[in-house]
Amino acid sequence: MRRVATVFGGSGFIGRQVVRRLAAQGWTVRAAVRNPNAAGFLKPMGDPGQVNPVRADINDPASIRAVIAGADAVINLVGILFERGKATFDAVHRQGAANVAQAVKDAGITRFVHMSALGADKASPSAYARTKALGEDAVLAAVPGATIFRPSVVFGPDDDFFNRFARLARISPVLPVFTSNGFKPVHTETGYSVDLFGSGGPTFQPVYVGDVAEAIVKAVEDSALAGKVFELGGPRRYTLKEILELVQRTTGHKRLLVPLPFAVAKVQAFFLQYLPKPALTPDQVKLLKVDNVVRGGKPGLSDLGITPATAEAIVPTYLHRYQT
Repeated sequence: MRRVATVFGGSGFIGRQVVRRLAAQGWTVRAAVRNPNAAGFLKPMGDPGQVNPVRADINDPASIRAVIAGADAVINLVGILFERGKATFDAVHRQGAANVAQAVKDAGITRFVHMSALGADKASPSAYARTKALGEDAVLAAVPGATIFRPSVVFGPDDDFFNRFARLARISPVLPVFTSNGFKPVHTETGYSVDLFGSGGPTFQPVYVGDVAEAIVKAVEDSALAGKVFELGGPRRYTLKEILELVQRTTGHKRLLVPLPFAVAKVQAFFLQYLPKPALTPDQVKLLKVDNVVRGGKPGLSDLGITPATAEAIVPTYLHRYQT
């Protein structure tokens, strides 16, 4: 008999990769989503009847209980990058995580994997980072044996990171580099100059979605990983300036990089947050002020036997569509 895994957020960017890998490992997968009809594309990832999109809402305990009934493992990948209506950071990252964890505990399920984020911190000025940390606490309070993953920015064909910058490079003559230490006078042997970009803006350690999905499946299948917290980052750190330069090289769209202080970013975010899918929000500006990199002290991809893919190897395979 096949083992059963319930994946909350199974139709998302990371979720679909997890579903595909679980199916390949022989699991029967319930993709817990809010709209099963829109998740029909998941079904061909397994044999007939192996992958099943099922309606569930992490803020509806009854639907959670129904979708995890009889499951051998549960994975929670649900998260948001901006708030809209009832979908607040607190409702999704803290209360939603608590609801799933409590249901897992009540059902007696021992394998539970929860997706958090690098920078999760209850003292952070960012509501996103605070609620991610509170979600971790809620999960571990209910299920001490849960495995928690904290990835840096996740990249891959459907990401909202490199793709976003590539779309911007396609239509805009300039690309902003938000910096907290630019515009500084520099004294050299030949005189004075101005260091416009400083350290190059916030630093990221992008991690490939395939590596993240592989890590999650390993955690589901290996009980020795229970109760551990993993920080997932790629093999290299990039400043925002270096990210934009990589996008330009890959797409062939050479644009002017313009350094902007965070005060300007804050003003822009105030207006952009009201777009249906905002390019920048005030909370994201707060996040950008802290480098999104692995701090050390926690196990990572290497401890799982995974060699992380480089952005230079993967990004060109999907950003080439922006070359025209």
